[in-house]
Amino acid sequence: MNFDNNFYFPKSDRIVVAFLLLFILLAAVLLWLAGGSKEVTSMTMEDSLSMQQQGYIGRKGGYRPRSEYYGQYAQPHAERFDFDPNTADSTQLLRLGLRPWMVRNIYKYRSRGGVFRQPEDFARVYGLTKSEFDELRPHIKITKNYAPAADYYAEKEAYQRDTVLYPVKLQPTESIPLSTADTTTWKRVPGIGTYFARQIVNYQQRLGGFYRKEQLLEIDGFPEEALQYVGTASAETQRMNINQLSLNQLKRHPYINFYQARAILDYRRLHGKIGSLDDLRLLKEFSAADIDRLRHYVAF
Repeated sequence: MNFDNNFYFPKSDRIVVAFLLLFILLAAVLLWLAGGSKEVTSMTMEDSLSMQQQGYIGRKGGYRPRSEYYGQYAQPHAERFDFDPNTADSTQLLRLGLRPWMVRNIYKYRSRGGVFRQPEDFARVYGLTKSEFDELRPHIKITKNYAPAADYYAEKEAYQRDTVLYPVKLQPTESIPLSTADTTTWKRVPGIGTYFARQIVNYQQRLGGFYRKEQLLEIDGFPEEALQYVGTASAETQRMNINQLSLNQLKRHPYINFYQARAILDYRRLHGKIGSLDDLRLLKEFSAADIDRLRHYVAF
């Protein structure tokens, strides 16, 4: 077998092959010269951040994955200025001293609908140290544009407190009038609720009015500390004519019991009309204290 005949090329084919080999050789030389150059192509900060966001960090002669570059990033000098983490761009975040991969995480968080509603939310940025956050905290200024929409309507439609059911309590320097206060007014006194307010008004009506605030302590369970919120009496009490009232009418008064009412009727039957309270001093049913407090409620 003649091998020369198998590998024989026409002259035109040999010329094509020669040009092809020459082209490959020139291409290899150019690639070697380009790859071995010690000059580094300069990139802007935006171009650098774009490459880092794709998972690579530049180095001389090419790029390598960011996972191989952790801990080797030289942090530039950090600046301090007010910023909103919801709107700050990459340039501002890098100027604050944040690492590029931290900026990337912030962009991803915002792209997924995440919002920093208060400065403390920024502390959750992965990789941010406590000392860094403490420095940035005074400069974080979040606008109200990122507050929940429900808060906007809550401000517009402020809750109107029912001052009848839930009255505003008095301050230590405030007081209420003793003689004219109704149940709503009494419920403003700290320690006084609906029950005591009704008890006070009912007791006031049975007495015919208060002439001093210490009378409130005669109500069972009345909180003594509530007296500091009560003013002095400002109106005359209602008086009853003990010469005209029946037994049942007399004993309805809180300061006259059944035996005292019967003693008054016996005195009227035996001695006629009562001219003054001194007439009752002779009756054993009345003590000096009883007569003294009745002085504000009886007439003759």
